[in-house]
Amino acid sequence: MRLFLCLFSLLLFALPGSSQNSFTISGYVEDEASGEKLIAVNVYDNYSKSGSVSNTYGFYSMTLPEDSVLLSFSYVGYQPYIIQMKLDRDTSFNIRLKSSVELETVEVVASEVDRIEENTNMSTVDVPIEQIKKIPALLGEVDVLKALQLLPGVQSGGEGQSGLYVRGGSPDQNLILLDGVPVYNASHLFGFFSVFNADAIKDVKLTKGGFPARYGGRLSSVIEINMKEGDMNEWHGTGTIGIVASKLTLEGPIKKGKTSLIMSARRTYIDILTRPLIKQGFESNGTTGNAGYFFHDINAKINHKFSDKDRLYFSVYTGKDLFYFNERDRDPDNFYATDVDLGWGNLTSALRWNHLWNNKLFSNTTLTFSRYEFDTSVGEEDRYTEGEESFRNEFNIAYLSGIDDVAGRIDFDYLPNPDHYIKFGASAILHRFKPGEFDLGIRILDEFEDYTLDTLFGQDRINAQEIAAYIEDDMKLGDRLKINVGLHFSGFNLKNRFYYSFQPRFSSRYLLPGNVALKASFATMRQYVQLLTNGGLGLPTDLWLPSTERVKPQDSWQAAIGVAKTFRKEYEISLEAYYKRMENVLSYKEGASLFQVVDWEDQVTQGTGEAYGMEFFVQKKRGRLSGWLGYTLSWSTRQFDELNFGKQFNFRYDRRHDISVVASYKISDRVSISGTWVYGTGNSITVPNAQYRGLFSPVSLPVPYQIQNQFTADYFNDRNFFRMQAYHRLDVGIEFRKQKRRYARVWTFGAYNAYNRKNPFFIFEETDFTTDANGNTTRKSVLKQSSLFPIIPSFSYRFEF
Repeated sequence: MRLFLCLFSLLLFALPGSSQNSFTISGYVEDEASGEKLIAVNVYDNYSKSGSVSNTYGFYSMTLPEDSVLLSFSYVGYQPYIIQMKLDRDTSFNIRLKSSVELETVEVVASEVDRIEENTNMSTVDVPIEQIKKIPALLGEVDVLKALQLLPGVQSGGEGQSGLYVRGGSPDQNLILLDGVPVYNASHLFGFFSVFNADAIKDVKLTKGGFPARYGGRLSSVIEINMKEGDMNEWHGTGTIGIVASKLTLEGPIKKGKTSLIMSARRTYIDILTRPLIKQGFESNGTTGNAGYFFHDINAKINHKFSDKDRLYFSVYTGKDLFYFNERDRDPDNFYATDVDLGWGNLTSALRWNHLWNNKLFSNTTLTFSRYEFDTSVGEEDRYTEGEESFRNEFNIAYLSGIDDVAGRIDFDYLPNPDHYIKFGASAILHRFKPGEFDLGIRILDEFEDYTLDTLFGQDRINAQEIAAYIEDDMKLGDRLKINVGLHFSGFNLKNRFYYSFQPRFSSRYLLPGNVALKASFATMRQYVQLLTNGGLGLPTDLWLPSTERVKPQDSWQAAIGVAKTFRKEYEISLEAYYKRMENVLSYKEGASLFQVVDWEDQVTQGTGEAYGMEFFVQKKRGRLSGWLGYTLSWSTRQFDELNFGKQFNFRYDRRHDISVVASYKISDRVSISGTWVYGTGNSITVPNAQYRGLFSPVSLPVPYQIQNQFTADYFNDRNFFRMQAYHRLDVGIEFRKQKRRYARVWTFGAYNAYNRKNPFFIFEETDFTTDANGNTTRKSVLKQSSLFPIIPSFSYRFEF
């Protein structure tokens, strides 16, 4: 902390002091209709050629020499706002932007100030939420994380799944923030949908590299998802009825102009629709029972404005997945029962206070709570009566794992003059890890004994503390050079072990002739929490665990260089090359299992990872035609001393080529069409190089020669040396909108995998037998492919009022 304060003092001392004839104009930028604060609005003085942006809470500040100013405020999807005035004193001015109606107006503003080459940050993508809603989706369910999978440098874990593998990293290396609160498991339906309801979301931002100093705790990416704040002026809502789920969102003022509320709920009804068929299936077997699966989630947020200087927010998210199976025998004398419940879910909450100390200093203080739990239970009961004899057997086992976080954070934005934008702050987190507890109950009752066992075993819960502090400055050095330099400090305390790390961050932008931006960045990162997962279908049996004396924190450094430019006033084009090195990445040892009772530290091994490649990205955010084209050329490897004979091998999700094309076209005010096409090199998997048939049985008992001859042994040379077939898919959609008197209705029709491509989901080994003309039978082991999704049509009905 001393070093942090010293660096901040030196930085302030080095800043040029504001002269007596310089003044500050500051305030908030918000949506005129709803009062929603707007993030990253461009503020530009056309006379001095100085610019700034509004922060996460809509606050902006610019200090300019005493003179005439011509300020332009611009934001995608909104009409520009222009102020011309004589700046001769400090001025507070709140801006309210109107939604854009005329396309040409937005294009003019974008050509002046909204340029990718103006920013120092690289490896960062903002995707407008309205554009995400246009992307065709599996079963018509709009999914934020699936939209991010379509960006260069980002891959999915498998067919239809919402996991993210960013620049050779694993899912636990992504810091997913919902209103600033970490979400530890972002998946519904065994990984096929994410937990984020698009109707409740305001904006989405992905950072893949060049991390500013304010971010920390993960190696590969930061995904910032901010909820809407609620309309301050009037009540309205949105509802959607789809194939697998329905959702409803309501927002409006509790006290007009002062307090707003937004609530959004979503639930699947697969279990309700299939319940009659499932019950009929049980009855046909002579039993009674039920089985099903559903998920639900709820988002809520209250926003209260005390004054222009103070605002309070409280947001909460809760979501749950539940699979259940219950069966009962109808015969009271020979009775058995089975009960299975598999559930997992998240709870996050945040209380935030924004305060404007003066026209140059803004603070945000946040208290958060986050919980992820995986909870499963299996129970069986078996009893029968025969004459005077009776027997009863009961068996119950429950398993619980998860993580709880209680955290506090304070962040400051300081804008001394247009050439400096300083951010600094600190945070503390109290972690409580639940590595896995088994609650076992057994009872055996008959005429000879009455045996009862009730015990709790597993691994002890672990408490740990994590702290962090940072400072960064986004500064302008002359007309062509801008840099962002910062330092992030973090520490982690577990029992008597304390880890700490100083992580320098740097990114820069230099304007070449022709307004082409040359960008470069370097960042080091450290991660103290570890994830153990099956790595199969994306089941939620994930164990979040701390760094310990034996399991070291994960570290990485990443360097990137690239160019960026805006063409024809609306196309953003970037080309980046990157290299990332990772230390102490985690993997299970050979033969280790998730549900073993032994110490989890004995089941894992640590090694190194390497990822490098090139990304090309073209994006068009506005106009009748919007979308993007992305291409990634990449390599990703792992090396562990205890795996693959210590040799380096391809990461499972190493993908040499990855292409995505996303487009949405507005034919008229009532009709729009959209499409997505993706292509990717097949995943790397491990299969046997050879197979040997033994002459003797591997068991000690004598068996016939015919049985001995059936025993085989597999030989594996290198891990993940075999490639599945390439993956490619086309999704299409069409939307029909009609404005009624009091509401708007929208019908959406689409098709996932429109040309019915049989993409590989997993590979399995099977034995084929062939018989020749002489009756001789030969056997041959072959690999076969299993596919998951054929063409899947979808539709949904949405109403807005």
